[in-house]
Amino acid sequence: MEPGTSNDDEVLFERTIKSLEAEISNVGVHMALDARARSLYAQEIKRMSTKLRADATSRRITWAAAARQAQETRNLIMEIIRTRSTPVGRAFAESIKKNGYSLNQLIALKTIELHGEHAVFSRLSSAKQNAIYASIVTSAGKSNAYVTRAMTSLRYAGRGLIFLALALSAYNIATSSNKVTAFQKELAINSASIAGGIGGGVLAGLACGPAAPICVTIGAFAGGALAAFGTGHIW
Repeated sequence: MEPGTSNDDEVLFERTIKSLEAEISNVGVHMALDARARSLYAQEIKRMSTKLRADATSRRITWAAAARQAQETRNLIMEIIRTRSTPVGRAFAESIKKNGYSLNQLIALKTIELHGEHAVFSRLSSAKQNAIYASIVTSAGKSNAYVTRAMTSLRYAGRGLIFLALALSAYNIATSSNKVTAFQKELAINSASIAGGIGGGVLAGLACGPAAPICVTIGAFAGGALAAFGTGHIW
């Protein structure tokens, strides 16, 4: 065996393990950010819907205007919240629903839902039309219950992973002979993993398309691992 080979293998092994540890923080932050974005989305569309229903009920605006505003505002909120999600979260969201429905699509769907497949909205009475508009406003305030429950679970899982990553870093610092350097190293590697994960997800989205969740997820994890490994090599 050549001199130094064993030591080089040991250093490589330690760097690899450290990059895997850093991936815990990368995954945890991804989960926490996306869960927070989903929670904010659910809150905002509910607040919007409640206000529009109140305005229409008090006749400050018509039900038709309320439905139009509900459709436009929900789609706007959806796009804004997606910009606050990670590339992975956005990819999964767009794989479920690429774009929001138009007002005409919503009217057609609600007309069939409430009055049958042969019903024609323009032939309905004003009262029935207003009921459809009201249903659109109400629906605009409801998020997909299954997705919201799943994201709530991910929020707690993400917090758990972040706590685990912090605990591992704290242990590494506590057992180091140079705690200041160890702290700086832990901060640098974990930060690099998170930034690399976001960057890797963005690049994967450009290569595979933003609505390709598996590809984007692989890109995010690979980017985080490579960034952590590279930063560990510098140290």
